[in-house]
Amino acid sequence: MARHTRYQGAIVRDNAILLIQHRQHSSGRTYWVFPGGGIEKGETEEECIVREMQEETNLKVQVERLIIDEPGHPGGVYKRRKTYLCRPIAGIPKPGYEPEEEAAADYSIAEVRWFDLRSEQAWEQLLIQDPITYPQLKRLQEALNYL
Repeated sequence: MARHTRYQGAIVRDNAILLIQHRQHSSGRTYWVFPGGGIEKGETEEECIVREMQEETNLKVQVERLIIDEPGHPGGVYKRRKTYLCRPIAGIPKPGYEPEEEAAADYSIAEVRWFDLRSEQAWEQLLIQDPITYPQLKRLQEALNYL
């Protein structure tokens, strides 16, 4: 089922971004993504971001601004993707949960990790080779003047 917009957070602290690692139940395959998801009825975009960051990373965040608004990945679940710059204000990052039954049946959140936006050389190959998340990180680096 195609959804319209994925709202995701670029949680940045000390020149690093927090990503979450999904692990597919069927194959054990893992991949890194920005935390985020769909908006719930009656929510504002900012409320959606705050809720999704809390659910998936255990962090309370302050939403600073919309930083990237772009089409979703061709053939992906979402038609658009909006990325908001966020600052952590409370909590300790740890793997959260996926409250949607359909998604939870497919994958779980296995890990959270900070990636230095100044040093791509320190990123693991799994992230660098990812056809979806890696290009998003490059656009984020450019938008935040890390390139």
